[in-house]
Amino acid sequence: MPPDKTILANAAASPILSQLTAAVNQAGLADTLSEPGPFTLFAPNDAAFAQVPAVTRDGWARPAQKVVLAGVLKYHVVPGKLTAADLVAKIDAGGGKAVLKTLDGQDLTATKSGEAIILTSASGNKAAVTQADMGQANGIVHVIDAVLLPKM
Repeated sequence: MPPDKTILANAAASPILSQLTAAVNQAGLADTLSEPGPFTLFAPNDAAFAQVPAVTRDGWARPAQKVVLAGVLKYHVVPGKLTAADLVAKIDAGGGKAVLKTLDGQDLTATKSGEAIILTSASGNKAAVTQADMGQANGIVHVIDAVLLPKM
């Protein structure tokens, strides 16, 4: 991921983020992730999207569910640029957890399990950061292994 390109441009070029890119475009969030930011994107990889039941993915694909899909995707974005070291520092300062405010206004909790950074959604599902600190022109991307679900 070239650091001089935006989050969306790099995600679109990534072989493991094609589902995320398609969802961002479908939800009408392409402009948001191309803005100056900075943003921290917890990017579910294609394998993470494959874990979502087909009936749910198909529902998100319907035009009537565009707002729902946008909410799910905004839940993966935190304003500001947070490196893995920043996240760990926040977790340590918070006594073992850090509560992050997402772009959709909900809380996302970060903790550590060994050396791994674990994210727990408002609805209780978890994702691990599998690739951290991919710098972008408008923020940073951390690839995660599950789609996080906000409270609906």
